[in-house]
Amino acid sequence: MDSNEREPAEAAVPQAGPPVDPPAGPPVRRPVVAAAVPPARTPPDPQAGPPADPAKPPRAPGIAGLSTPYRVVTALALAAVGLAACGHLALVFLHVAPSNTVSKQHARTVDDWIYPEFEQNWKLFAPNPLQQNIAVEVRAEVRTPGGEPVAGGWRDLSAQDGAAIRHSLLPSHTRQNELRRAWDFFTGSHGEDNKPIGERGELSEQYLRRIALNRLAEDGTAREEIVRIQLRSATRAVAAPPWSDEKTDTQTYYRELPWWTV
Repeated sequence: MDSNEREPAEAAVPQAGPPVDPPAGPPVRRPVVAAAVPPARTPPDPQAGPPADPAKPPRAPGIAGLSTPYRVVTALALAAVGLAACGHLALVFLHVAPSNTVSKQHARTVDDWIYPEFEQNWKLFAPNPLQQNIAVEVRAEVRTPGGEPVAGGWRDLSAQDGAAIRHSLLPSHTRQNELRRAWDFFTGSHGEDNKPIGERGELSEQYLRRIALNRLAEDGTAREEIVRIQLRSATRAVAAPPWSDEKTDTQTYYRELPWWTV
């Protein structure tokens, strides 16, 4: 009985075998985890403002981020600019549109706004566009230190504007168009005897005279006392192309205006 009871216990014990060697290869290195170092505390800057409140929402971009008074002022300014732009476009449209009841009723208001700075024309789209080169020239009569008035030579203002456009990386035709439209405005409101026709003629004289004086001031002539100025135009027809049989008179014709006292 004793031998039979010990047999199950002996069978449960595993038999000892030869030791098993680990697989050959380089030893496995485990990464070394550095201990967390608490960040250094910087002393608060006395000049800095109070810390931002995390509970406060961020400021909205644009006009919505302004305070109520600034938003009201900005809205009023934008509304004024928009109304001015719409009014300008409406007056220009009435000026270039065919004659109608509204343009006839408000003709005085339209003319006062358009002339002379915003005048429009359709010469570019006409069946016979302008085929002439018109140059505007000016000369001044200055007073010398001895008190004698001396007239200077002619200055080609149109040629100066053309040279500034040809030799500029960012050319602007503003000055050229200003002078050209001022001369067209003058000739359209004066007769052959250079006498003004109505109030527009007097306005065109003042406008052209102001442009000429500004150009003379930039040219250095205004350093001396200017007594009088005189303007003239040099008109020359554009020559026909070589392949055309058209005969064109390319002679230069001048139109001199009377002396204007400054």
